[in-house]
This record gives sequence, C-alpha cells and structure tokens, in this order.
Amino acid sequence: MTGSKAQIHLNHLTVYVVDMQKSVHFYEKVMGFTQIPEPFHDGRHTWFKIGEHNELHVVSGAKEIVPHDINIHMAFSVPSVEEFAKHLDAMNIHFGDWSQKTKTPQLRPDDVKQIYFQDPDGYWIEVNDDKF
Repeated sequence: MTGSKAQIHLNHLTVYVVDMQKSVHFYEKVMGFTQIPEPFHDGRHTWFKIGEHNELHVVSGAKEIVPHDINIHMAFSVPSVEEFAKHLDAMNIHFGDWSQKTKTPQLRPDDVKQIYFQDPDGYWIEVNDDKF
C-alpha cells in the first residue's frame, strides 16, 4: 500500500452454522440471495452472491447456536423497508427496531429506516432503505 492507494473492498462475510439446510433455506427464501459455485464441494460450504463483488459464505459444523449481540450485525439495503417487513411477516420471521420492542422501523439520525432480525443461528441482520 506504500506509494499508492490500494482499493480495499469487502469480498465476503462468513457465518458458521449448525444446520446447513435451514440456513440455506433462510438465505435463499428470506433474504433472496442466489447460490454461486463454491470450490470445496464438500457439503460443508454454500456460497451466495450478496452484491456485485460480494459473497456470503455459509459454513456448517458449528456444534451449537451461541448468543450474538445485535451490535454485531450484517446490514443490507432494500428499496422499501415496509415491503421487506411484509415479506418477513409472510415468512414468520420476527423482526423489530433495535430494542426489538416494536415492529415499527427505526429511523436513524440520517433518516434511514431500519429493522433487525436474526438468522437461524442467531446472527443479527439489519435491513434498511439507505439509498447511498
């Protein structure tokens, strides 16, 4: 990086899961991600495209679900938080504001609406309407 500005970008995120089938279903049906080829071909890895050059790697082998703090979360943007919330309701996914006391989307100081929910292994996900 000396002498020139290196372009650093997010390549992938990884979640370590107990039940691969349940997690794959969640990320396909709830989040709407598309599976992409993965190089291991060992039945323990499933990869999803989550952006133009970004992936989510789901890796099985976790022995138990452990608690995750909401402060550590993945965030994704959608055109309408309200429409996505309807989808979550239809999929019977519990969601809410940061406190999880109301389903009303939270409004950040920069006027971005957001909701939070968890995947089958308790990883927190934020969905917002940031227009970047």
